Amino acid sequence: MYLGLDIGTSGVKAILIDEKQRIIASATAPLKVSRPEPGWSEQNPEDWWKATLKAIAGLQRARPKALSAVKAIGLSGQMHGATLLDAKDHVLRPAILWNDGRSARQCRELEERLPELRNIAGNIAMAGFTAPKLAWLRENEPRIFDRVAKVLLPKDYVRLKLTGDHASDMSDSAGTLWMDVARRDWSDELLALTGLSRANMPRLFEGTEPTGTLRPELARSWRMAKSPAVAGGGGDNAASACGIGAVKPGAAFVSLGTSGVLFVSNRHFSPNTDNAVHAFCHAVPETWHQMGVILSATASLEWLSGILKKPAPKLTGALGNRLAGPSPLLFLPYLSGERTPHNDAAIRGSFMGLGHESDDKALTHAVLDGVAFAFRDCLEALKAAGTDVARATAVGGGSRSKLWLKIIATALDIPIDCPAAGDFGGAFGAARLGLIAATGAAPQEICTPPKFVATVTPDGKTKQAYEDAYGRYRRAYKAVREVMT
Repeated sequence: MYLGLDIGTSGVKAILIDEKQRIIASATAPLKVSRPEPGWSEQNPEDWWKATLKAIAGLQRARPKALSAVKAIGLSGQMHGATLLDAKDHVLRPAILWNDGRSARQCRELEERLPELRNIAGNIAMAGFTAPKLAWLRENEPRIFDRVAKVLLPKDYVRLKLTGDHASDMSDSAGTLWMDVARRDWSDELLALTGLSRANMPRLFEGTEPTGTLRPELARSWRMAKSPAVAGGGGDNAASACGIGAVKPGAAFVSLGTSGVLFVSNRHFSPNTDNAVHAFCHAVPETWHQMGVILSATASLEWLSGILKKPAPKLTGALGNRLAGPSPLLFLPYLSGERTPHNDAAIRGSFMGLGHESDDKALTHAVLDGVAFAFRDCLEALKAAGTDVARATAVGGGSRSKLWLKIIATALDIPIDCPAAGDFGGAFGAARLGLIAATGAAPQEICTPPKFVATVTPDGKTKQAYEDAYGRYRRAYKAVREVMT
């Protein structure tokens, strides 16, 4: 048996798989996000650990013998979060999360102070990344900064609680802005830029390597005869790629989660900082990946759900399954700023074209379109980097809406493959990485694609209408940005 843990933003998910990669059991535990100031986003790291224990307790109740037979554990998690520990591994303050925009000014200053930053990191300094958060902390909370002994990413804090080790994997660490991504190693120059050194960082491992073993007291509490190994694992998107089988060059997926991702696996490191493409290490050795990232995908729909006081599935269900064309309204999904292609932490979302006739359906349709157009922005950025995306696999909770997938396929003009029923997300990918760490199996043999039950193709009748609407969407960003500044 192999255990996969995904430390997400909205919850922790735990999955048990057997040697044949069949899912034996799964359990979840919810998490909440704190927003103490506009544009801020924080969580208490101890809540991740409590939720992890709760999710594993759910597995133990459901399948106690299967849990006791676990040979290895893999970890997946939300990226970029700054978890700050003192010399005794005590948490110094709430973790600053991936969608926190407070460090936009520090990003500009880091690039001004080190013009070679983009060449070393292979990425733009973005407010969501970890290093700018520490630059903000150094300036605004100096007493806390002076006590920082270690900076861990969210899943690696859970690893610390599981094993007692300060360790991380290449894919997650590539999103800190402290890494020489091409070399798959920490950059002393980038660390010094924020007043830190390798001593403040965890040890780096490939996602398929063991980083340590489970603490004996935890193994006993879960009735495990032997402490299982804990694999390096991966950042949430790289782990999801392992779950969906996107580990070979050119394999792609579109993720409709809280945030949105258009992900492509690469044989070589392929940065494109001009269009805010993320270029990171993959969770498997000698492989990299590119991502176009939008900060509010299903988060946009959930926001509208909260405003209208109606569940999101009811809102999308009211639209039916037939695509008649784009919404007459435009929606910019920049509720937390945006990454690809704008790298703009200050921009905010908006509806355009509202009239007396605008009802719940029109608003919902506009949100689905707006997120699809944001994915189109990501596709264009990847094209500019020389990457061709011929088709993509749909993952994430939003992919349950076939209408939304039809809109995305049409806006991107590529087919979207739908996997058979099952869980192929970060927790499943993490369990696969645990399996590889325990057995030494080749990643390409384990991380295979699932069977597809359907392919959603672009709608030829509405393709031109969506192309025209996308042009208006592109112009709208510039107009809103001008008004806001």
